[in-house]
Amino acid sequence: MVQSRENDDFNCIDPCACQDSDGKLWLSFGSFWSGIKLIELNPATGLRIAPDSPMYNLAHWDGIEASYLYHHDQHYYLFVAWGMCCRGIHSTYNTRVGRADKIRGPYLDKDGKDMLLGGGTLLAGNDGPMIGPGQAGIFEENGKFWFSSHFYDATANGDSRLSIRSLTWSADGWPELGKLP
Repeated sequence: MVQSRENDDFNCIDPCACQDSDGKLWLSFGSFWSGIKLIELNPATGLRIAPDSPMYNLAHWDGIEASYLYHHDQHYYLFVAWGMCCRGIHSTYNTRVGRADKIRGPYLDKDGKDMLLGGGTLLAGNDGPMIGPGQAGIFEENGKFWFSSHFYDATANGDSRLSIRSLTWSADGWPELGKLP
């Protein structure tokens, strides 16, 4: 188990489990204050591999949370939300991505900037009435990829909505979102 306490510089929110290519189970989470963290889990129990097992830093930026790890082809992709959520049309969330050859990183954006140093390629930002997209998820159905996130609808007083968009992978392996309906 991992939990944050009053004196910790990280926050245990927004967990995402991911299995690596070796079959090991990992959990990314957090963290808003000190960035996105990663711990290894015991695949039999789903608990932390050991109480004192290493906690790895994956990404940092002021106001970063909602991590989502996804393994595609030979890379691991780290999707994160930057900014402030939960403020309706005043939310500043946007979704950034970096990729790595190993689940523990380093995660680099398209320009080669490390996500620990504020890197992250913009994947989804405000788009018309869609404000503050964040909390990424990916699923594959019949060979087609889909990207989900929440957002605030500027045409509906900033009410929360779910967006599901097509996702493709560029020739050089970066995720690309389809147009909004």
